[in-house]
Amino acid sequence: MTHTRIRPFNTKETYPEQALDNDLCQAVVTRGGRTIWLRGQCPQNLDDAVNIDSHDPAEQTHKVMQNICQLIEEAGGNITHLVKVVVYITDVRHREAVYRTMGEYIKGVHPVSTGLVVQALARPEWLVEIDATAVIPD
Repeated sequence: MTHTRIRPFNTKETYPEQALDNDLCQAVVTRGGRTIWLRGQCPQNLDDAVNIDSHDPAEQTHKVMQNICQLIEEAGGNITHLVKVVVYITDVRHREAVYRTMGEYIKGVHPVSTGLVVQALARPEWLVEIDATAVIPD
């Protein structure tokens, strides 16, 4: 890994009641490099801002994570450079589907993560939005 991950953990051991399998950590240390600050990614196409045609939280999360991967790659990095995510969901019942799907993309990466349940996002059809930060090492 390109960054130092402090106290990495997997949610299946830390939060067994949630039935999730996400690789996260308590802190990430970066040195030098280029920081990529991504705006909150929503379930829409990057090229035309058209929403995907789904009200399924897992499908929406796949699109959000695909956008995050694409933007990091366009900046010259890859998903292993991800250091932080902030996950916004509109219904706590979607948490497991959202985090399970996100976990598919961050397996072995161990970013830090904050999760929030919010009343609404910018568009009523959005169930999830993820804000991400990555650092591409020198």
